[in-house]
Amino acid sequence: MKILYGVQGTGNGHISRARVMSKALKQQNIDVDFLFSGRAPQHYFDMQCFGDYQTRNGMTFVTESGRVNTAKTVMSNMKTSILSEIKQLDLSGYDLVLNDFEPVSAWAAKQQNVPSIAISHQAALQYPVPKQGNSWFNEYLLKHFAPVDIALGCHWHHFGFPILPPFVEVSPNGGDHSHQILVYLPFEDADSVAEFLAPFDQYHFFVYHSTQPLKPLSDHIHWHGFDRDGFKQHMAQCGGVMGNAGFELASEAMTLGKKLLVKPLQGQYEQSANVAALQLLAAADSMQTLDPVVLKRWLKSPSPKPIAYPQIGDALAEWIKMGDWQQPQELCQQLWSQVEIPENWRKRQ
Repeated sequence: MKILYGVQGTGNGHISRARVMSKALKQQNIDVDFLFSGRAPQHYFDMQCFGDYQTRNGMTFVTESGRVNTAKTVMSNMKTSILSEIKQLDLSGYDLVLNDFEPVSAWAAKQQNVPSIAISHQAALQYPVPKQGNSWFNEYLLKHFAPVDIALGCHWHHFGFPILPPFVEVSPNGGDHSHQILVYLPFEDADSVAEFLAPFDQYHFFVYHSTQPLKPLSDHIHWHGFDRDGFKQHMAQCGGVMGNAGFELASEAMTLGKKLLVKPLQGQYEQSANVAALQLLAAADSMQTLDPVVLKRWLKSPSPKPIAYPQIGDALAEWIKMGDWQQPQELCQQLWSQVEIPENWRKRQ
């Protein structure tokens, strides 16, 4: 079996999920080529596990100061050559296309009649799971951005639907240093984040951001460019995680038993839906702006118990190799039977 695995490159969460699947597919001796789109080639990092991967422009969102800029997003995507990229992608040598919300490989598979399976958090949103800020445009985008034959979504809870648990690969918990906080707010202005954290000098904040603040930093704020190993180390040892409402970061925090404070990227439907689910499950606090009142209250809150999600990648890779792709319900039920749902979650069956 030979597979092309298309991955949305705009967020690190999609790539993290692909890392998990890369190892699992290799263990099944499945031949896989990877294609990433949505990010400039020079901005990918720590990609050794994907071998000789391909990149495309694809489609992406333009963000400014914690919000999607709709006008610039439209203009940016109008400049790309996605139609020609779809037409030029030859899938004649592949038996299957796996897809994590990546449009070039998805549309190429559709046009060339190659079987395709989505493995993404977005695919879970096809079901009536907790959502907010929904609209006909959001539903249209989810359905047509990266169309596939079979959609396997993942979420923190199954909500009574055939949804997979999250794909999580974390370092062992290095303890719970309650006064150490990991901060990952990549869509926010760097100086705004530093100013927001400055008054809380009884805590140490380990901030990962692509931009260095212009103003001098307070001693309790430790600023880092993105480094995957350092990020995972601080994740393991911190007492809490503050970030945008991306799916993978929250999944990692839940798995390690870290309290979570999220600020969704404004105008990004998936992150708004994530906040709705986190609130329903009482799994995180949230804020719509960099709100010091919310931060002060959250810093004093206790940590939750870890959630032991199973090794999704291994089971899914074996299921893919078996080739019976039309009935994923049994796979989902098998994996959720291994999860002990926290008692304080308000379940929605």
